[in-house]
Amino acid sequence: MKTLILILIIFANFHLALFAQMPALEIKGKEVFRNEDVIIHQLDERTWVGSGHLAFFESIYIVEGDDKAVLIDTGMKITNLDSIVASITKKSITLIATHVHPDHVGSIDRFPEIYINQGDTANIAQFMPDYDGKVNYLKDGEIIDLGGRQLEVVFTPSHTPGSTTFIDKTAGYGFSGDSFGSGNLLLFSGTFSELIETCEKMRTIMKEVRIKFLYPGHFNGKNPETQKRISDLITLSKDVLSGKVKGKENKGNRFGLSRVVSDYGVRINYNEKSLK
Repeated sequence: MKTLILILIIFANFHLALFAQMPALEIKGKEVFRNEDVIIHQLDERTWVGSGHLAFFESIYIVEGDDKAVLIDTGMKITNLDSIVASITKKSITLIATHVHPDHVGSIDRFPEIYINQGDTANIAQFMPDYDGKVNYLKDGEIIDLGGRQLEVVFTPSHTPGSTTFIDKTAGYGFSGDSFGSGNLLLFSGTFSELIETCEKMRTIMKEVRIKFLYPGHFNGKNPETQKRISDLITLSKDVLSGKVKGKENKGNRFGLSRVVSDYGVRINYNEKSLK
């Protein structure tokens, strides 16, 4: 337990340092809930975003259909999150996660089961050590049917092996967690080649089904993941691999991401193992 607390503190401090210069919370939409842990805004008739304050607005999303709803991620520390969500929607809730870093699954204790990409299984012991609920596995391309509303599961690895994006084709947007970095990508497990593959996969989907943007895992109201940002990640990654752009020392990094590169309005934190 002490180890997990230390990890949570490190994650919080690391994110706060990385995003220190980012804009304050500017989410448009009615505020429907607020306490010391989270502020929840309504994005549209059946979609809400909750903003934590421990890791640069770590974001949770409530997505409602006619029959049921999903909670995407849980933030780092939101007490009684299940009751809070139940006050927003009366539909039965299923918890799904974009990945299992502690700022995204730190409040799962009151949920009896969770759905994740199996690629993140290796991270469960470190980041979900006390969770005694059922862990279920998503499939790439599967459809989560909420009744009158569907989310498509799209595996988008590179931030973590099991990073996942959820697409609402009808609404024209999706939810990507940290897959594309919220403007500041942490390339923990993947290589630049894998990142390029993931970005090309998502860019193709966004073009084909007219996805306007993706709500990221640290949403402040002005940093959605657009096709342009994803294209810029591809360009920057190719520049790094070709040697056109050289990374700089990433001072103060505590996760082994010793290098950083920034151009085209995006930033990628990485290490030497990523240069493939």
